[in-house]
Amino acid sequence: MTQSTARTDRIADPIQMEVFSNRLLAIAEDMGSILIRSSFSSNIKERKDASTALFDARGRLVAQADHIPIHLGAMIGAVETILAKYPLSAMAPGDAFICNDPYLAGGSHLPDVSIITPIHHEGQVRFFAGNIAHHADLGGRTPGSTSGTSRSIFEEGIRLPVIRIARAGEIDEDLLELISHNTRDPEERLLDFRTQIGTNVRGGTMLVQLIERMGWPAVEQAIEDILTYTGRRLKNRIAALPDGEYTFERSMDDDGFPGVPVPIVCTVRVKGEALELDFDGSGPEARGAINLPDSALKASVYYCVKAVLDPGLMPNQGIIDPIRIKAPPGTIVNPNPPAAVAARAVTSNRLCGAVFGALYKALPPERVMASCNDSTSATSVSGWHPKRKATYVYPESMGGGAGAFSDRDGMDAVHVHTVNSTNLPAEALELEYPLLLDEYCFVPDSGGAGRHRGGLGMARQIRILQDGTIFSARSDAHVIPAPGVFGGQPSNVTRIRRNPGTAEEEVLHSKASGLVMKAGETVRIETLGAGGYGPPVDRPLDLLAADLRQEKVSRAAAERDYGPAMVAAALALPAP
Repeated sequence: MTQSTARTDRIADPIQMEVFSNRLLAIAEDMGSILIRSSFSSNIKERKDASTALFDARGRLVAQADHIPIHLGAMIGAVETILAKYPLSAMAPGDAFICNDPYLAGGSHLPDVSIITPIHHEGQVRFFAGNIAHHADLGGRTPGSTSGTSRSIFEEGIRLPVIRIARAGEIDEDLLELISHNTRDPEERLLDFRTQIGTNVRGGTMLVQLIERMGWPAVEQAIEDILTYTGRRLKNRIAALPDGEYTFERSMDDDGFPGVPVPIVCTVRVKGEALELDFDGSGPEARGAINLPDSALKASVYYCVKAVLDPGLMPNQGIIDPIRIKAPPGTIVNPNPPAAVAARAVTSNRLCGAVFGALYKALPPERVMASCNDSTSATSVSGWHPKRKATYVYPESMGGGAGAFSDRDGMDAVHVHTVNSTNLPAEALELEYPLLLDEYCFVPDSGGAGRHRGGLGMARQIRILQDGTIFSARSDAHVIPAPGVFGGQPSNVTRIRRNPGTAEEEVLHSKASGLVMKAGETVRIETLGAGGYGPPVDRPLDLLAADLRQEKVSRAAAERDYGPAMVAAALALPAP
C-alpha cells in the first residue's frame, strides 16, 4: 500500500462539511438498521453481524456505520475490484454486484458477502452504496464455512468473484438460486441476499435526495472537505508522537493444528507525519484457516490506528491515506492463494493486540491499556431442524476481557477489536434452534490481577437436543494468555470442553472441527480475560473487596495474587 497524492489542507466550508458528514453517516446508519431489522437469519437480525458504508465514484470511503470493523476492508476491496473490472459508463441504474472471495474480489472470508450498488444521479455514477453480511453458511466441507482446520479456500465454500447480481433493477434469479443452493440453508440465503440488495436501493434513494437538496457541486466539495479534514487530523496525531521505531509481539497458540506458537510481530515507524506498520518477522503462512488476507489486514490496521490515536475520527478515506502497511508475502498476515482464511478473525484480533502494543510504546503510561483477550472464540452448531424440516446452522462468536487502564479495571465479557457483533440472546437461541442454553456467565479469576484488574472472560454452555448435531470451533489463546503491563498479571486462557463435569468430559483443541454430537451432550466455552495494569499490591482494598463479594475473584486466587494479608484487610471493610 502506498500513500496517495497529498491534498491541500484548505477546507472550503467547515460548517457544511460537518453537517454533510453527519448526513452521510445517518444514511449509512439507516441502511444498517434496515439490513438488520429486515433480515431473516438470526446471525444478522439478532447478532447484527453486518455492516454498511458509502463510497464516492472514485472508490474512496466517505462514511461507514458503526458496526463490524473487519468488514470495512472487504467492502473497500469489493469496490476497488469493481472499478478495476468495469468502467463507470458500463454501470446502469439499478445494477448491483455481489462478491466474497479474498483473492478474487478483496473479501476477507467466504461467509462475508458484499453487495455493492452504483448510485446514479442525472446519468452519472455519484456514489456506491455497500453492505456486507456474515451468512451462517456458504457451503464447503464443514457447516458454517468457518472451520479452523481447512487447508485450502476450496474447502471453505462457494467462491464469488465480482458478479452482477442485478441489472437495471432486475435481480438475476438464476444466479441467486445457484449461489443459495450451494449452501446448507438456501431459504435463509435467498431471503438475506434480497434484503442486502434492497438495503442499497434504500441507501441510494436517500443519497439522491441529498444531492438534489444540496446540488452536486456542493456535495462534491463537501466530500473533499471531509476527507481533507480527517487526513489532516490524523497526520496531526501522528506528528505528536515521538519519532522512532516501536515493536511488539503477540503469538497464536499454533497454526490451526497442534504445534508451536506462531508469532505476529508489528513494528511501528513514526517520522513526522508519516506512519508505517511493518509485520516483518511474523510467522509463516498457516497450515490451517487462520491466515489473514489483505483486506482483513488493512481493516485491522485502520481500526487500531483510529482507536489508539483518535477514536473520534470520522471513518473515511482520510484515515487510510496517511498509513503505510508492509507485510511479507507468504506469511500468516499476507497469505498466498489458495491458503485457507475462514478463521481470519482470530488472527485479526491477535494482530490488533500486537499493533496496540507497538503504538502504546510511543505513548505515555497513563494512555496505555493492558492486553485485551485479543481473540474471538467462535463456534458453529448445525443439524436437522425438526420444525422447519431443513438443515440449520447456528454461528456464535464470544468475547472476553478488555485490558485494564491506569485508572480503571478492564471491561468484563466484551468483544474487542475487529469483531463487534452481539450475542444471540438465550430466548432467540432456544426459539430458533433445537438447542438449550444451560449457562451464560462470567468466568471467575479469568482477569489478570493488578492495581487495576483485567476484564473477565465469559462462559456459554449449550445442550444438544438432536442426534447428529455437528459442532465446530475456531478459537485461540488456549495456551498463551493476555499479558499485563507495568507489573500487572496475565489473564487465564480459553477452554472448550465437551460434556464438562461428566465421566465423558473432553478438552477440545481450539480448532475442533466437525464433531458429531448426540442428544443430551453439552459443550462449554470459557473465554480468557485480559491483562492487569500495575502491581497487584497497589490495588485499592475497596476494589478487591468488591471483587470478592461479587465472586469475580475467588478467595484462593486473591490470596495467591494479592496475598493473605491484603485479602483479610479487604474482607474486614464494611459492606457499602
